Amino acid sequence: MTADRRAAEARGRWAERIAALALRIKGYRILARRFRVGAGEIDLIARRGGQLVAVEVKARSDLVTALESISLRQRQRINDAMEIFCQRHRALAGLPWRFDVVVVRPGRWPRHIVDAWRDD
Repeated sequence: MTADRRAAEARGRWAERIAALALRIKGYRILARRFRVGAGEIDLIARRGGQLVAVEVKARSDLVTALESISLRQRQRINDAMEIFCQRHRALAGLPWRFDVVVVRPGRWPRHIVDAWRDD
């Protein structure tokens, strides 16, 4: 792994910790971090009340760049991974779920975009 890749990995892990803290403050319970399956990866899976949330975390300097960096293919992979998560956790399988994004920017409080996209 190159030094640039290691730095990006460390930045991503830091952003995920900050995002998880921000979500916990808002009343979310973090159920999984970096949930990985062959179909894809979900940075955070959270629950608030009767709603499951697949959270994509982006460490970027601005909101637009962060949102533009989530491709259609990546959204599909997150959706596929969420379906597998629900299959593996039968007690949660009946709950509705959505896709959120948390953007972590330097020197700013994380920005939480609720229901960032729909799987339509």
